Amino acid sequence: MPIDYRRLVDGLSQVAAMVDGGVVGLAAIDVIVRAAREASGAAGSTFTEYRDGVARVVVAGGDMAWTLGQPISAEFADASASAQPWAARVDAMPVPVAEPLLSRGVVAMAGCPVRASQRVVGAVHLYFAEVDEGMWAEAETLLRVVAAEVGHVLIVDEVAPDNGRTDDEDRALFLAVAGHELRTPVTVVKGYASMLADRWDSLDELDRRAAARVLTQRADELARLVDRLLGASLGDGTAGWLVRTVPFDPLETLLRAAAQLPAELRRVVRLELPNSLPPALGDPVTLGSVVTELVTNAVRATQPRGDLPSSSVDLLAGADAHTVFIRVCDRGEGIDPTDAERAFERFWRSRRAAESRGGVGLGLYLVRRLVERQNGWVSLRPREGGGAIAEVRLPRADGPLNTSGEA
Repeated sequence: MPIDYRRLVDGLSQVAAMVDGGVVGLAAIDVIVRAAREASGAAGSTFTEYRDGVARVVVAGGDMAWTLGQPISAEFADASASAQPWAARVDAMPVPVAEPLLSRGVVAMAGCPVRASQRVVGAVHLYFAEVDEGMWAEAETLLRVVAAEVGHVLIVDEVAPDNGRTDDEDRALFLAVAGHELRTPVTVVKGYASMLADRWDSLDELDRRAAARVLTQRADELARLVDRLLGASLGDGTAGWLVRTVPFDPLETLLRAAAQLPAELRRVVRLELPNSLPPALGDPVTLGSVVTELVTNAVRATQPRGDLPSSSVDLLAGADAHTVFIRVCDRGEGIDPTDAERAFERFWRSRRAAESRGGVGLGLYLVRRLVERQNGWVSLRPREGGGAIAEVRLPRADGPLNTSGEA
């Protein structure tokens, strides 16, 4: 089909107005990529960002929306980064790339590297449900325009990856955060332990049991906090031993994780789970930690002033031919599309969280690390009608791309 250049121009004009108004980053890139998809008649579109040695889908739409947050193989990323605009039939690609696309009706795709400040920073891709080799020349022209516009938006929004911090400053920041976060539960544990030791004989049985329950709760909180801080201190290269990958029942794991949530979280979580789910491939132990972190973030987002949440948090799950997905949905402040990737950076906090002193910016960072070590991926996006959706996807243990040897 011919390229609808009027639709493309309309989209780029909208982006120009956004940039003039100070709206840049992923919000503007989403408009560019959507305009390219609609102008070309593609079934789906993505923008893959190359950052800190990792290629990841950070904008996705149409039939490719399910890939949002997915890390991309180094081989595929290298090919996209080193090539000029290209087009290919999907059935000619390596099986790990081709099979998920073919199963969803995608038979051809085209891509173009995105350059900003004289370096390749990502790639835009279009995915087609039919092969029309006569339009590839036009598609190449469109992709060059789209890639140039994405590169321009990234230059306008460019932020130094290390935020100007040295390694020594990062270590100092980590120590300050660790000390701050550990101080409160340690103080509470010491206080209750001293009370029991000094006043054991004067306390009745109910008071002793109440103090023991507080000690248990705070000890559990302290253990979780130590795990989080140790995980954050390990960096991205040495924590593989923290996660195992085995086939497991995700429904049973989710129900157990929900039952083990702290009481204040259980009261506001609404389960919308199916009667059954196919087996997933991952770590059922760390999945519980992942669910706790996502629910905690969602509950914080729905608290108007640190009080009880103003609405419930939904925990949902489902599956497609290749993945099992888990969604934590809230009706809180939402997430600015520009911040959807920044939220996974270590120590990053939204303005509201910083003002309310809620969290220190480690939860989502650790969630992404844990999930990706299970060959899965996690994303964050605005929820229609307000709020946010955090989505985790893990490979199905019975899927065609299972590499564990299990059927």
